Amino acid sequence: MAAVNWYPLPVASSEAGGRVFADLMRLAEVVEPGQPGWTRRVFTPEYLQSRELVWELMVSSGLEVRRDPAGNLIGTLRGTDAGLPALVLGSHTDTVAGGGRFDGPCGVMAAIEAVRRIREGGVRPRRTVWVVDFLGEEPNDFGISCVGSRAAAGHLSREHLQLVDRGGRTLAEALAQMGGDPDRIAEARWRAGAASAYLELHVEQGARLEEAARRLAVVTAIAGIHRAEIRLEGRADHAGTTPMDRRRDALLAAAEVSLEVERLGRRKGLGVATVGRLELEPNSPNVVAERATLIAEYRSGDRGWLSATDELLQELVQKVPARRGVRGQLTWLSREDPTVCSEELRSVLRASAREIGEEPLELASWAGHDAVQVATACPVAMLFVPSRGGRSHCPEEWTDPEQVEVGTRALAAAATRLAG
Repeated sequence: MAAVNWYPLPVASSEAGGRVFADLMRLAEVVEPGQPGWTRRVFTPEYLQSRELVWELMVSSGLEVRRDPAGNLIGTLRGTDAGLPALVLGSHTDTVAGGGRFDGPCGVMAAIEAVRRIREGGVRPRRTVWVVDFLGEEPNDFGISCVGSRAAAGHLSREHLQLVDRGGRTLAEALAQMGGDPDRIAEARWRAGAASAYLELHVEQGARLEEAARRLAVVTAIAGIHRAEIRLEGRADHAGTTPMDRRRDALLAAAEVSLEVERLGRRKGLGVATVGRLELEPNSPNVVAERATLIAEYRSGDRGWLSATDELLQELVQKVPARRGVRGQLTWLSREDPTVCSEELRSVLRASAREIGEEPLELASWAGHDAVQVATACPVAMLFVPSRGGRSHCPEEWTDPEQVEVGTRALAAAATRLAG
């Protein structure tokens, strides 16, 4: 990476400070009707509508905006030296079902605001800046997450595009409905050397900043996430007339597998594990379950722990169902190794935080982020701002306006330095 040029920090007026939070609240108005919280899931009409607002905000901030074949929105602030690789800022604007207003959107709105402040500072950067709203970071019905950033990193395969959701729609069809072009998906991959660095501001999704009474953290690393679908095939029988010793109950096998997954997550204190989805067929109160489909995931910053857990999970998916006369099948949906953030970029973020009067914590992230995918294309680093009570992925998710402003100022300062 080229040497950092130091410029005066962008000035954050009270008007500018309220602007980014106001943008967040505007985006939060676009939600799915009848859903809890601020639900705005990828591949829904409301998500498509919300990105019209993001496009509008990018344009009004002086960015040239385009949508790539993966559906990513990319706003460009052109630098004076077209030969330099771009600095990338961004995150995502989709949510989980029943989610909040800050996880993802905070990073996109802060990135747009950072560009505004660079332009208002009157210094045109040497390096081009991209602001990216990556499509579909959260898990979806196709069983994968980080769809847009996977494509940018060259990790979205033709096999991924053929995945089918519960309505029979392929991922390729869903991308096309979002304005993408699956036939040209390879063109969404960033060419080698196109990006110099990626910075992402995010809410912590934990309580460590709040407990330490700090307003900023520099992320050291991002935990690896392994996610698998487990299908258990039993036999449908009458719940009243079938003796207990003759049942092949897929639900009971699923319950036992779920408890075993929890046990795997408690091993050595190095990871966590969750069964977050369970679907049953025929799902009737008077029928022994014939089929159960689970989504299990586990996370750790330790590659060895993740690898060992892979083997243990495969063993239990065979042994536990067999004891109940049920067949088990495991399909890996994704296996991401831990990601270490760039020390050079972390140094810039620490310096930027201190320039605005903040002493940042150093924290590892146990949540996944688009930065994990981007890290294979360029160095990455992240800033965290607090989440009240550590709450996230729920309607109660909250970050105070002044905390959003602190994170935005630090991101803008770092972007100003790195763009040169």
